[in-house]
Amino acid sequence: MPAISGKNRLPRVPRSAAVSAAVATALAAGLLAATAAPASADQVRVHDIQGTTRLSPLAGQQVTDVPGIVTGVRAYGSKGFWIQDPRADDDRATSEGVFVYTGSTPTVKPGDAVRVSGTVTEYVPGGANSGNQSLTQLTKPTVTVESSGNPLPAPVTLDAKSVPSAYAPAGDPAAGNSVNALPLRPRSYALDLYESLEGMNVRVGTSRVVGATDPHHELWITVKPREHRSERGGALYGSYASQNTGRLQIQQLAPVSEQPFPKADVGDVLSGTTEGPLDFNQYGGYTLTARTLGTVVGKGLERERTRPQRERELAVATYNVENLDPGDPQAKFDALATGVVTNLASPDIVALEEIQDDNGAKNDGTVGAGQTLKKFTDAVVAAGGPRYAWRSVDPENNKDGGEPGGNIRQVFLYNPERVSFTDRAGGDATTPTDVVRHGKRAALTLSPGRIDPANEAWTNSRKPLAGEFTFRGRTVFVIANHFASKGGDESLTSHHQPPSRPSEVQRLKQAQAVNAFVRKLRAAEKDADVVVAGDINDFEFSPTTKALEAGGALRAGVRTLPRDERYSYVFQGNSQVLDQILVSPGVGRFTYDSVHLNAEFAEQNSDHDPQVVRFKP
Repeated sequence: MPAISGKNRLPRVPRSAAVSAAVATALAAGLLAATAAPASADQVRVHDIQGTTRLSPLAGQQVTDVPGIVTGVRAYGSKGFWIQDPRADDDRATSEGVFVYTGSTPTVKPGDAVRVSGTVTEYVPGGANSGNQSLTQLTKPTVTVESSGNPLPAPVTLDAKSVPSAYAPAGDPAAGNSVNALPLRPRSYALDLYESLEGMNVRVGTSRVVGATDPHHELWITVKPREHRSERGGALYGSYASQNTGRLQIQQLAPVSEQPFPKADVGDVLSGTTEGPLDFNQYGGYTLTARTLGTVVGKGLERERTRPQRERELAVATYNVENLDPGDPQAKFDALATGVVTNLASPDIVALEEIQDDNGAKNDGTVGAGQTLKKFTDAVVAAGGPRYAWRSVDPENNKDGGEPGGNIRQVFLYNPERVSFTDRAGGDATTPTDVVRHGKRAALTLSPGRIDPANEAWTNSRKPLAGEFTFRGRTVFVIANHFASKGGDESLTSHHQPPSRPSEVQRLKQAQAVNAFVRKLRAAEKDADVVVAGDINDFEFSPTTKALEAGGALRAGVRTLPRDERYSYVFQGNSQVLDQILVSPGVGRFTYDSVHLNAEFAEQNSDHDPQVVRFKP
């Protein structure tokens, strides 16, 4: 699931200076006679509507004959158009642009000089409870076109110099940490800069792609080429306090049926000029809606391959295969299988997440996943890999979250040519496995078995799957996990700063439960080899990871990597850690790899990158 993840100095009056030149040109051409007339003292202009905070001082009021030049028209989705006042004031905090929501296909076109009457509205994409900032707009408009073919207001350039390095101010504690009423400081904070340009014509020059083109026809770029750069060209999300302020979502105004959206991978370059109104939406926050779109120049990013394990090394991997079920195309099974065989070098044990039941999202009570797993393991053999055996525990119907009817679960694949599995019967959806001592060794009472499934930490979430393996005569315990998603957390562009992350509460409890079980294993056998793997849905610096490691029970393998390689997922242009493998002290020396083969690519078979650890038990 997706994880949640802003922006140094503008010239003195970038809008006024740039717009004045455009106005002078238009006057000379006789094109702006209507809009260039002196305004009456009580005439409302766009900057009056936008004001100096995030909320309009005129919200809920009717305004009449607001002048502006149309800078962009959106004829799909939230239909409407943007206008910008060519007569900018000298206040950096006040935007000169605003969106006019029509609800139907607008009849105006860029370059039209218009006067708009309507109601000033603060629209919150995603709803009032989403935590999102609002978009100031004019609704129920009456539009008068006074002339056409006017030059557009010159764009404000967003680049490494103009976007601040600080992301957002701290919210007002008296207002629930909201920044809505705080005066905008666009020279100090990136989010304030973007808000001060909301609805205005902006541009970016040649920029690096940090979020690949997605199915919704959008990508992410950064205007700061040196900001937290990953080894492969992404933008690393390394702490709650250190944001990538140069990230910006790019969409286009033209429907894809008229103008195909370019396909780009992370590290590619959006070359040339991209220009258009600056919007704010639910799924990315501040977004450049391109009227003019640059050209993608590919940099040839390749999918990584990890090295094969040596004879005496045990390789354990985790891979979220994104809601895999028998109804998926064979091509998806084949591509995922190739990833296991070619890119992961056929690990000895693979903890899979998001294996769905045998009829996918059909909600008819089916919980078995034998068909899904046979189709997948057959594909692995066809790709030249081993004939993996599998072990799992079927969940109760619709009790583990995920897609309704899909019944996702964790599964162990293992190569019986290299590893044996210790079966101890009795494990089911509700019966917990436990730890006992056999001689001087720890053992599981049920294998495979679920850890503490009745614990409230696992309500509507996947229960950890524990299994006991033997490699070269040594017992290795593996715990496969898929912690609760980040659903319900606020975005980085929330009007609460810092944003609220309520989903952390459940993951923290889950981490504590797994940590307690690992401690049981280590109490029975101090040097037990324990591997905790899976989609942890949280960062390597998070309270969740710290709780897993508590008391020295485990060590997060991803932190042994160089900082510019620590990521498994890309969300809104941030390369971040969600998938992890942690090991107990008994494991000793190990090597770790985050194998980047999905998350950075427009063409992907899962949105997660698999992880692999190798060690000698």
